[in-house]
Amino acid sequence: MRSSNSRVRPIGSLFLIVLLFGAIAAGSPADGQQVRDTARVGVLFANDQAGAAHFIEAFTQGLRALGHAEGKNLVLDVRYAEGKSERLPDLARELVGLKPDVIVASSDLAIAAIRRETRTIPIVMVFSVDPVGTGFVASFARPGGQVTGLSGVSPDLSAKRLELLREVIPGLSRVAILWNPDVRGAVLEYKETETAARSQRVELQSVELFSADDMNRAFTALSTQRAQAVILASGNPVAMAQRAEIATLAQRNRLASIYAIREYVDVGGLMSYGPSIADMYRRTATYVDKILKGAKPADLPVERPTKFELVINLSAAKALGLTIPQSLLVRADEVIR
Repeated sequence: MRSSNSRVRPIGSLFLIVLLFGAIAAGSPADGQQVRDTARVGVLFANDQAGAAHFIEAFTQGLRALGHAEGKNLVLDVRYAEGKSERLPDLARELVGLKPDVIVASSDLAIAAIRRETRTIPIVMVFSVDPVGTGFVASFARPGGQVTGLSGVSPDLSAKRLELLREVIPGLSRVAILWNPDVRGAVLEYKETETAARSQRVELQSVELFSADDMNRAFTALSTQRAQAVILASGNPVAMAQRAEIATLAQRNRLASIYAIREYVDVGGLMSYGPSIADMYRRTATYVDKILKGAKPADLPVERPTKFELVINLSAAKALGLTIPQSLLVRADEVIR
C-alpha cells in the first residue's frame, strides 16, 4: 500500500501544479486580455482637423465622464476628409479595416461613406439633417439597423432663421440659400426654407456650392442676383472647411448671413441659430457608451435637438453697416463684440 501511495502522490502534485499555473495565466494581464478590455472607436470627420479640434475635445470629455479614456481603456482612431468629399470613401474603408467596436460619423456624407463599407459595425450619427429621408434609419423611435445617434432636424428651424434675417433687415425681399444638392439632408432644408420664404413673401434664390473651387462663382451669382442676405444650408463639408472664407466673402459682398452653427459666426459670420454641435458631440458619447455596453443601435431612438442657441457677431454687423435691434440682442445666447 505504501508503494502504491508513493506512485499516486507525484501525479496529484503535478495536477495541482497545472491548475495553479492555469489560474495564474488566466489572471495575468496578458496582451489578449488587454485587447478585450479596450474599446476601439473610429471617428470620421468630413471637415478639417483644425475646425474639428473642439468637437473632438467635447466628444472625449463626454466619454471620460462615462469612464472611457484614451490610454486606459479606449483607442480612438480619427480621420479627416479636410472638406473634400471625394476622400470620404477611402477614409471610411480605412476605418472599417481597423475593425472598431463603433464608428462615429460627423455628417450625412460621412455616414453614407461608412455604410457603403460595412453593414455590421454600429454607426453613431452626430448631426444628420434628415436620417429617415436618407434611409439611415427606419424611424426616429426605432432606427431598426446599424445606425443611430443625433439629428439636427427640427420643425420650423428654417422659418426661424428667415425671421431673424427679417428682423435685422426690415423690408427684406430677396434671400439666397447656399447649398449642396448632393447632401441629401440639404434637400429637406432647402424645401423647408422655400416653404418659409413663400409664407413670409420673400423671394428665395438658389445658389449651389459643390467644391472650394465654386466659392467665387457662387458669391458672384449671389451678387448678380442682388440678394440682400444669404442662408447657408447645413451639412456641407466644403462650406465647413471654408467657413472663414465664406464669412469674408459675405462681408465683401455686403450680405447679411445666417448659419446653422456658431462656428461660422466665430470667424466673422453675422448670425447663427441652431443646436450646439459641441454639445451634440458630448451627447454622442452616451450612444457610444451604451453600444460598448451591449446595446444595439436598432433599439436606441434617434435624438432630436431640444435646445437652440442664437449667436450674433456685432463686429460683422458693424462692417455691414447694420444695426442689430436691441430686442434681438437680449434674446441672443451670446454676442461677439
